[in-house]
Amino acid sequence: MKAISYSRYGGPEVLEYGELPEPKIGPDAVLIEVRAAAVNPVDWKCQAGYLDGLMDTVFPVVPGWDVSGVVVRLGLCVPEFAVGDEVMGYVREDFLSRGTFAEYVAAPVRTLARKPRTFDFEEAAALPLAGLTAYQALHRPLAVRPGDTVLVHAAAGGVGSMAVQIARHLGCRVIGAAREAGLERVAELGAEPVRYDEETFADQVRALAPQGVDAVLDTIGGPFLKLSAPLLAPQGRLASIADGEVLALGGTYFWTRPDAADLAALADLADAGVLTVRVARSFPLEQAAEAQRANAAGGLNGKVVVTVP
Repeated sequence: MKAISYSRYGGPEVLEYGELPEPKIGPDAVLIEVRAAAVNPVDWKCQAGYLDGLMDTVFPVVPGWDVSGVVVRLGLCVPEFAVGDEVMGYVREDFLSRGTFAEYVAAPVRTLARKPRTFDFEEAAALPLAGLTAYQALHRPLAVRPGDTVLVHAAAGGVGSMAVQIARHLGCRVIGAAREAGLERVAELGAEPVRYDEETFADQVRALAPQGVDAVLDTIGGPFLKLSAPLLAPQGRLASIADGEVLALGGTYFWTRPDAADLAALADLADAGVLTVRVARSFPLEQAAEAQRANAAGGLNGKVVVTVP
């Protein structure tokens, strides 16, 4: 099969397009003919070796954890799916080797759900990691409730835009932080926008929520995480997916898990019109390096995907 892979750590320049063996499938997995795979910052961070202390790496590595496609083969014990089913998945293993930037991917059923009927394959590929991160963070460490005021960082980005939509669906008031170019998108999603500026950020949020915010979802880390902690109301909750310093601030560091039930819930929200995904740019599989560069450059206010004809 055709696939993208890398045999050493590095940037987009280490990616190679060529032939790799078709993956084997275990008894509780399916073989997916890939139609699209999303690019996420964690892909090129893993590729650069930033997670080498956390995850074993078996070269060559096929990057990518998000996928959408069609089931073409079943494992020995898979009552959940049938050949021909259109699915999406967050196909993350506990080591780096077998990713989704390929014509075929073997995916355990615990990582999959049926593709939303209202989404095309590119939109479906862009949903799992970002959507699960937002959904799980809001429900678990942040435990948001109707009436809560929630501050979402990078609210025009992949995870942030999902978090805004899900939090509003849960009955929360949402304040969305973004760069100037993303403020209009934040307002479109139904959040109250605040602009990133280290000198005025805290004052902007306090003007909107003088009693403090009930929950903060940090997706960028750094100075704006530190500025957010004093903005919490009494009993407010703080979670970060980007910066371990959140622990010193009394918050939770959050890592997304594959979860078929949560992924199915996201699909239901999509089909109900509650959740939308914006695909900013699409690249053919052989141009995965350019797709990575576009994702790393940022500022797109939408997801980057690679497609497999």
